Amino acid sequence: MSTNIERELNRRRAKNSAEVSILDQIQQVLDSNEEQRQDIHTRLRSRSKTTANAFKLEALETDKIYHIDTIKSICVDYRLRFLDAALFKSEFPEEAISKIRALEDEHDTSLSGFKMMAPSKLFKLENADDPLLFAPIGNGYYYLIHKWGNDLSGLRRLLVWPVKNFDNMVFSIFVTSILLTAISPMGVFTNKEVGMTEYVMLFLFMFKAVAAIVLYYGFAAGKNFNTAIWNSKYYNA
Repeated sequence: MSTNIERELNRRRAKNSAEVSILDQIQQVLDSNEEQRQDIHTRLRSRSKTTANAFKLEALETDKIYHIDTIKSICVDYRLRFLDAALFKSEFPEEAISKIRALEDEHDTSLSGFKMMAPSKLFKLENADDPLLFAPIGNGYYYLIHKWGNDLSGLRRLLVWPVKNFDNMVFSIFVTSILLTAISPMGVFTNKEVGMTEYVMLFLFMFKAVAAIVLYYGFAAGKNFNTAIWNSKYYNA
């Protein structure tokens, strides 16, 4: 069986042209996808005054919707901050970008006004281990887009309890003073028989000493209570 070389050349040229055309289309899709992802990165890093996005409410997952009061209570209990995503220091994972893009496609909108819930050390705070990315829905409600990193230590809530508010601080100083009084060797302070009066005096001394140390450290380090810093962009607020 004979072969027409010219016809074979033309056939293969047409095939190669079709393959090149398909590759061009794929490249266009990839370029478009990369452009969209870069646009999302830009919006995440940009300040925005947006307080609501045009979500299709019927398409939202209700277990990912949180009111600002719930967010505040978690921030106060675990000493976290809820701030603009533009202040977030770390890189946003590609999975988060993909979820934003999928949300925008599903809701036919462009999201903005992103917020982050995370420990203070993960933000670029201005002078005055578990991030979550939110977008505002409106009326004080936020939609959880993505969570990454490790879970918070179970001890974190206990460790930051004393700085939750002023009452907790005073109670913590009171208990610490009692413990220090109980373990102090009274024989070092007096040769007389020790009675309740001596213990009360030592407790008052311990209370003032612990309170002074706490106040000095607090002022020197610019620390404040959880209730005051949860949505503050200042590290010394």
